[in-house]
Amino acid sequence: MEDALNRLKEIIEETDNIVFFGGAGVSTESGIPDFRSQDGLYNQKYKYPPERIVSHTFYERLPEEFFSFYKDRMIAPDAKPNKAHLTLARWEKEGKLKAVITQNIDGLHQAAGSQKVLELHGSTLRNYCERCGKFYDRDYILKSEGVPVCECGGRIKPDVVLYEEGLDMQVINEAISYIAAADVLIVGGTSLAVYPAAGLIDYYRGHKLVVINKSATPRDGDADLLVQGSIGEILGQMP
Repeated sequence: MEDALNRLKEIIEETDNIVFFGGAGVSTESGIPDFRSQDGLYNQKYKYPPERIVSHTFYERLPEEFFSFYKDRMIAPDAKPNKAHLTLARWEKEGKLKAVITQNIDGLHQAAGSQKVLELHGSTLRNYCERCGKFYDRDYILKSEGVPVCECGGRIKPDVVLYEEGLDMQVINEAISYIAAADVLIVGGTSLAVYPAAGLIDYYRGHKLVVINKSATPRDGDADLLVQGSIGEILGQMP
């Protein structure tokens, strides 16, 4: 582990063109549960399977059940950025990091100070009326009873990508541009099991692919440097 950490420090010190691609593991250290681990949402017992609840079909057919789960389990108003978020924000301020590409919807990268954040799956901080388009913040959703409704009477939908919904192609294309141009691509806190997001790594053309994760991923064999462990602890030790 010490050799891997020293090599990671060298890689970071030698470049000013880092792109970070992260998943749920980046936020678990802030107390936000992931989906697929032993303690993740998909392994907890609910009236309906969580992976079904967060689908577009379920949202349309049973909005009351959807919002009950969404407000209880997917919004984390008290969560704070951890060492991973803070280190990435510092690198950006220093001119070393060009972009954060995240599968998370919690807004913690922005809370840490990151400016260039590409949210592949949207954000719980943004919500909009399906009828008139008016914007509502996270607090409005949390304080609403049942299904949140706009003053015009329309239903308010979280700006998050549910199963069966497509990703924002503008965000995807921008993410591809950053990944393709990166000197160093750090992939952290993700099982790389969710597509099409995980497939974005294919656009990296460099020779400094760093994978940081607690468990094995399908891309470990492609990594130029593999570091297994807590991403907050690892990035927290970096220059």
